[in-house]
Amino acid sequence: MEAKKYYFEIGKIRPPSEGGDFSLLLRIVRNCYWNRCKFCYGSPYNREPFSLRSVEELKEEIDVVKEISEEIKRKGGMFLQVDKGFPKEQVLLRSECFAIVSNWLASGAKTVFLQDADPPVMKTSNLVEILNYLKKNFPSIERITSYARSKTIAFKPQEELNLLFKAGLSRLHIGLESGDDEILKEMDKGVTSQEHILAGKKAKESGFEISFYVMPGLGGRVRSKEHALNTAKVLNEINPDFIRLRPLVPRVGTPLYKEWQEGKFQLLSPHQLLKEMELMVNNLNITGRLCFDHLRNPCVKVIGLSYQPLFRQDYNGYKFPEEKPKVLELFKKGLKINESKYLSTEDLIEMEKDFYKIEETKA
Repeated sequence: MEAKKYYFEIGKIRPPSEGGDFSLLLRIVRNCYWNRCKFCYGSPYNREPFSLRSVEELKEEIDVVKEISEEIKRKGGMFLQVDKGFPKEQVLLRSECFAIVSNWLASGAKTVFLQDADPPVMKTSNLVEILNYLKKNFPSIERITSYARSKTIAFKPQEELNLLFKAGLSRLHIGLESGDDEILKEMDKGVTSQEHILAGKKAKESGFEISFYVMPGLGGRVRSKEHALNTAKVLNEINPDFIRLRPLVPRVGTPLYKEWQEGKFQLLSPHQLLKEMELMVNNLNITGRLCFDHLRNPCVKVIGLSYQPLFRQDYNGYKFPEEKPKVLELFKKGLKINESKYLSTEDLIEMEKDFYKIEETKA
């Protein structure tokens, strides 16, 4: 096998739950076609332009994954010569491809995550063809998931959603962020609460497992109560399988970060954030799972640079309604802890700047 065939494209982000399961990452579309949300602004994709990838190109990349898989199995590991005649940067990319495929095979080659922001925006017949080709080459696959925008799912015909589910796409990760229309408009999310509800109901009708992401703190101090209550209302209408909480941490370079710097947007304090989340949870009437599977959720500082999450951070979270009392009790416990003990949103901003090596001058 020639070294040039050892590479397939890998996108920049994926849900933590898809990395923890050692999912194979396949970049079906590049970047995000919306790129306008104030809190994100396409920054995870460096605001690079959106593009669809062709069926032929993607089939070739699935072939590459197949060849790498066979090579790993033949050699009994991922320590293969992939660097001959290639610049260092290309060597690193090829090594990443081998690492992903190796981990995937070691975990049973059961799950696949389709990147980037909204693969279902692709023409349904093309995506179905890719899904069929993927499953034909890897019969061990049990779950295929992707990010999706509510707008896309809401306006895609039910028959096409049925076809995607039948072809193997089984879980959708959707950014709800808020159920409050004023906040959605202010943040330029490009979707309404009713469109969120329509998307959720249509996806569930087709059989998809749904993870909706909520962003506590997105309404700032002005609309904290409305954010909590209206988000709970929308979630109750949908009854998603998973609700994953991602408290707001403004990213450098986004319009919302600039508004915060200029004093136009006020972040919640640790206790204010807990009270907002508690209000939302108290009004939740769902039969799914509530997940705090990210560092952004309330964490208490301990010795040195260590921290202790207030809630379980596993990917399956708390089952509702059975564990709702337990979650509400943890909020009460958290509100008794002095605010100075928590990782604040400001702390998290600095941590993310260090992690992504983002400079203030780029804002």
